[in-house]
Amino acid sequence: MIVWDYPAGRAGLLAVMCGLTLAGCSKKADVTTEAPKSQVVAKIGDQVVTVQELDNEFRLDNVPVEKRKDPEAIRRVLGELVTRKYLVQQAIDAKLDREPTVLLDILRSKELVLANALASRDVTTKNASVSKSDIDNYIANNPLKFADRQLMSVEQLSFPLGSTSQAVIEATREMKTLDEVDQKLTAMGVPHGRSAGTVSTGDLPQNLLNSVTARKPDDIFFIRSGANGVFFKVVGQETRPLEGTDAINAARQYLRQDIIKAEVGMTSVAANLEAKYEGEYSAIMHAPPTDTK
Repeated sequence: MIVWDYPAGRAGLLAVMCGLTLAGCSKKADVTTEAPKSQVVAKIGDQVVTVQELDNEFRLDNVPVEKRKDPEAIRRVLGELVTRKYLVQQAIDAKLDREPTVLLDILRSKELVLANALASRDVTTKNASVSKSDIDNYIANNPLKFADRQLMSVEQLSFPLGSTSQAVIEATREMKTLDEVDQKLTAMGVPHGRSAGTVSTGDLPQNLLNSVTARKPDDIFFIRSGANGVFFKVVGQETRPLEGTDAINAARQYLRQDIIKAEVGMTSVAANLEAKYEGEYSAIMHAPPTDTK
């Protein structure tokens, strides 16, 4: 069996790019927000909700601009914002903002928001420099994503990942059929489902794509996809080219993913060169990585 860590969807490539709402922390006297009355849309105790805050909530909630005057959208988003501010006020009144773990969580939230802002800016800047020739070259150099793209029919078994996941992988590593895997999961008391699906060669990371392309008839693959583990076997395939505007749009997305991965790699290297680890953590952080496949 061939085991790969594979993120669920293209957006899973950069953890720091996740959206995160930051709740402020301060003494009660500091939470009053001064704003011109024309910009205030609601008041909750000493706090106010401004037009700018509401617009930001719409942005974070991916509400299209043309829908932001829709009464139903306003009721939902503004209601959630008011509820959150009410809870923040209650937490401050209860002095939860002074608890060490809460302070650490708030610090972490602030760091994530700032890291996300910098990463987004750098990726957006580099993505804007992608030219038509870059896109054309990418399409030409990746035929299995475009001209020779394959849609593979697969049979799959999926189960929720948890504390026993590694034991499941080890117990099924030498198995040659999904029936064997199915029986083993049942014997181990692991809830799972069996279904048919399709996988595009354009959606697989290169290493996994190489393995799937060179597969033997009885090869079973295991991937981690979000919160689930998935065993799958390819049972058929057909050529389905990706062309024209669809190919251009896909190439832009793939190139953006490459930019994100490059940014993650460079940032990680720079951070570790700057860091000075202390005591036992120095030995841990400078040890060679463990192969978990």
